[in-house]
Amino acid sequence: MLTARAEEPPKFSLASPAFKNQEAIAEKFSCHGADVNPELDFANVPQNARSLAMIVDDPDAPEGIWVHWVVYNILPNTTRIAENSKVGVEGLNDFGIFRYRGPCPPNKKVHHYSFRVYALKDKLELNEGFIKSDLERAMNGKIIAQAELVGTYQNNSDQ
Repeated sequence: MLTARAEEPPKFSLASPAFKNQEAIAEKFSCHGADVNPELDFANVPQNARSLAMIVDDPDAPEGIWVHWVVYNILPNTTRIAENSKVGVEGLNDFGIFRYRGPCPPNKKVHHYSFRVYALKDKLELNEGFIKSDLERAMNGKIIAQAELVGTYQNNSDQ
């Protein structure tokens, strides 16, 4: 007797036409270029998600993990964040600004930039001026799924 195997739902994923996972991020998206966010594409956002949040950081920074972008309350039907755009509510990054700031390593080593998107079962309420740790606390217990895309960048400029 044959039994039908239940198919797993497609996995929540994050991709970019600007770079592939574990490959180089173009200078255009860094502090040495236009310093704009790359296009980001979401696939298979869980149907029960009420909002999305994103954290972009560099775990290879000499000071420890360096935060480049924090955003919450991105609409759950979002499938694409356009290049050089604003979505959701942006928090304060480690550069002291409320927007995306691209790769800007202070040394010539290859750094890895983690773009993580979270599908949440609720919308969030955070105080103005929130930072990554505030967002992580607010997301605690509300994460349905997460997806990650990692890009690399090496400072080859003489700046």
